[in-house]
Amino acid sequence: MPQVKFRVFASALSAAAMLLAMPARADGLVDDVTGVALDKDGRVIHFTGIVINDDGTVKKLLGRKDKRPERPDWREDMHGKVLIPGMIDAHGHVMELGFRELSLDLSDTSSLEEAQRKIAAFTAKNEGRPWILGGGWNQEKWGLGRFPTAADLDTIAPDKPVWLMRADGHAGWANSAAMKAAGVTAKTETPKGGRIERDANGKPTGIFVDAATALIEKVVPKPTPRDRDLAFVRAQEKLLSDGITATADMGTSLEDWMTFRRAGDTNRLRMRIMSYALGVDTAQIIAGPGPTPWLYDDKLKVVGIKLYADGALGSRGAWLKQPYADAPKQTGNQLLADDQLLNLMSRGAMDGFQLAVHAIGDRANQQVLDAIAELSDTYKGDRRWRIEHAQIVDPVDLPRFAKHGIVASMQPTHATSDMHMAEVRLGEARLKGAYAWKSMLDMGVPLAFGSDYPVEEPNPFVGWAVAFTRQDANGEPFGGWHPEEAITREQAWRAFTQGGAYAGFAEDKFGTLAPGEQADFLIVDRDPTLASPSELRETKVLQTWVGGLPVWKRK
Repeated sequence: MPQVKFRVFASALSAAAMLLAMPARADGLVDDVTGVALDKDGRVIHFTGIVINDDGTVKKLLGRKDKRPERPDWREDMHGKVLIPGMIDAHGHVMELGFRELSLDLSDTSSLEEAQRKIAAFTAKNEGRPWILGGGWNQEKWGLGRFPTAADLDTIAPDKPVWLMRADGHAGWANSAAMKAAGVTAKTETPKGGRIERDANGKPTGIFVDAATALIEKVVPKPTPRDRDLAFVRAQEKLLSDGITATADMGTSLEDWMTFRRAGDTNRLRMRIMSYALGVDTAQIIAGPGPTPWLYDDKLKVVGIKLYADGALGSRGAWLKQPYADAPKQTGNQLLADDQLLNLMSRGAMDGFQLAVHAIGDRANQQVLDAIAELSDTYKGDRRWRIEHAQIVDPVDLPRFAKHGIVASMQPTHATSDMHMAEVRLGEARLKGAYAWKSMLDMGVPLAFGSDYPVEEPNPFVGWAVAFTRQDANGEPFGGWHPEEAITREQAWRAFTQGGAYAGFAEDKFGTLAPGEQADFLIVDRDPTLASPSELRETKVLQTWVGGLPVWKRK
């Protein structure tokens, strides 16, 4: 997902006022729990209490018959409630989630008409804003059969610029006022790595894909530091409420990093962020000669660098080996030439940064695999190269993931969100190797699961259910979509916990509830190992603890 921000010009609401005071930390006991977790080998274990060191790490898991500390400094009685490890989202966009929470969100609309009504209502309530900004639209979900156009917005806001990002973040929808402000006309050249949708006369229709979004973005007003702080608070609150105690932030800008640092400096950073800087230059500005140390009690670290090989399937920006089945003249967008990708990956690797490359189409995945194969002869050791999404992979390329220890960073909910669209874009014959979680595991490829929020909802329990059913919220399709690629409940759970930590070189810090690791855990309203798929989706987080401290509680 590109770094296109859903900007907001908010009131001067103090972020600090939205957070609870941090309690003092000392040796303690969380007792009378129905504890369920995975051990280092992925086996389910049960316990009834946790002894927590004064540094926030786990001292010991207790069974029913184990003796409790006689005089703990503090004790929390959970009265038999279910306790599980904190969930880890291996691929998200923290600030984009926060701005989405504060701007126009079209993710719940099911038709163009519904979206237009919501845009009109938002515009009427925000007359003072110079631009109307937001995102979340999806023409496939609307059943529109085409991209929306500037004309669809001009009837609502003829004079005020409107700029709305597609759900996948790889395409933007502008009205005529926005294109005028950006100086976009029929004579505007399409930038490399992008696409401008045009009508029969060559006039831009209002849709800008991948690199072309920059044509509009350059004139969109920038959010202030106050806006950013508020957006971060909203994002953190949302993630903690969904049970996410740690996340990878994919594509951290300098402004994002400074927002995270302000939160840490003022004791408002409550979750863990594994940061992947947006490009090599950004990484060098933020971190200097290599990854940063862990900051703020293991809450923040620049781990690596995020690069993009292609766009997204829904906007036909994913780079394919063969043309799209529903657009025979298009094969998607190659965002980096082979030598550019090699150069950027080499520059990052020589300084010890982990490389995470977005690749959705089969040709993009092949390009990244080729680059890793070439670089692995020079940069040896435990590199944990990451391919983000790895959605459409040619079956002949699947074994190459395991050969170089590549982490497949995948998002289960993409499969059920995309399944009908993917069939149209690719045709049934080309879906073998698509969203191939089981094939990856069977070949020994490390899996790290996430949601790509705000493209999808960050709720990990939904993704968990999808991973072992390959079904949507309605239980469709019967038996699962390409059920041969479903994995077990325990394998999916591991990918949402230990897998996410391993993918960020953090397995010695968090991801399991084991002695010496951070006491990051959730109190939930049901046992996820016993719940049906539909019940698992409905799991409610009651409390979220990070480093042995309560950081969120359901009201």
